[in-house]
Amino acid sequence: MRTRWLVLGVLTVALVLAGVASRFADHDPDGLTKVSQDHGFAHTGQTHGAVFGGYGSVTGILGVVLVLALAGGITYAVRRRRSQDDQS
Repeated sequence: MRTRWLVLGVLTVALVLAGVASRFADHDPDGLTKVSQDHGFAHTGQTHGAVFGGYGSVTGILGVVLVLALAGGITYAVRRRRSQDDQS
């Protein structure tokens, strides 16, 4: 039961940080954008549509959920395979 509470706590902190911290990253250019602005060729770049826009709370939260789902799925598959090998 304690592990479940720890996992829920870590998940909650990760989702809150992703939702809050991504709001602050919204207005600041990333490294490549900053370099292109400093060197005067930012206007030559092309923008591509994103499913959920640029940076934002929804994008941050979905990123956390996606990474945790992939990590959980891989962990589940490895544990299941290992337990099948132990039974053989």
